[in-house]
Amino acid sequence: MRALQFTDQQLRLTEVQTPERADEALVRVTRAGICATDVAITQGYAGFSGTLGHEFVGIVEHSPEPEWVGKRVVGDINVGCGVCDDCRRDGHHCETREVLGIVARNGAFAEYLSLPVRNLRIVPDSVSDREAVFAEPLAAACRILDQVRIPRDREVVVFGDGKLGQLIAQVLLADGFRPLLVGRHLDKLAVAESVGIAVCRVEEFEADPKSRQSADLVVEATGQAAGFGAALRTVRPRGTVVLKSTFHGEWKLRAEDLVVPEITIVGSRCGNMDAALDLLERRAVVLDPLVSAEFPFEEGIAAFTRATTRGTLKVQLVMDAS
Repeated sequence: MRALQFTDQQLRLTEVQTPERADEALVRVTRAGICATDVAITQGYAGFSGTLGHEFVGIVEHSPEPEWVGKRVVGDINVGCGVCDDCRRDGHHCETREVLGIVARNGAFAEYLSLPVRNLRIVPDSVSDREAVFAEPLAAACRILDQVRIPRDREVVVFGDGKLGQLIAQVLLADGFRPLLVGRHLDKLAVAESVGIAVCRVEEFEADPKSRQSADLVVEATGQAAGFGAALRTVRPRGTVVLKSTFHGEWKLRAEDLVVPEITIVGSRCGNMDAALDLLERRAVVLDPLVSAEFPFEEGIAAFTRATTRGTLKVQLVMDAS
């Protein structure tokens, strides 16, 4: 089968063996999305080598549980041991976990992938493949709602106008909050504004003295180290900062900036796929404006180039053009 792999520090479209795991489902990938994490891996993040990709939708071709064959599915990307205490919850922090296209497991930029049946979720008929690809990052956005409990009328600021920041703002809006999305790019902010999100440019936000310590909840999704400092300047004493960025770099932190104002810092990663599919089925989020481009799978390297181009939001690979 064909796969888009990152090996020997190079991105290649190559022929590899189709995965064969008797205890897992074989999924024929029909569409996949390029994530900022995929790009970061090609820049040194996570030390991964192999087939990239973790945002996907596909059709189950083979399964140890025959009733899954033919189902259209998305999948939780974390594959734990299945027996430890963490796996009895969700497996997202199993000590021996593999992560699709990120840690020790070939990913979704391929004609086929393999996952345990317990990781799969059936896509509702009303949800298109183009929308279903967003299930994994939407689940990551939903994770914030599980981790932070504040009244809906409190001030919420999201830093980062990229794909994840926009999804987070939409999820918060759908849950009854009125988030302010702060970013650097007028074109991306216009996309958010078109779906009902309040927006502000970083320069204007930071120039306004009222922005200092203005928010009870701040979500950092810039993908840049500078975003952490901006979040700390914005959160109120006893407020919460949720960190969503994963990138190949470091944050600078002074203990007194957290201890004295009693700031809560929350790391936030993967979330509940069922919650994401529910949002999709209810049409609670608007995703079409976030898709900047679609590429056939054989143009995967060009798709990566487009994904790193300024102003681009989500780029999708169409694996099955039928």
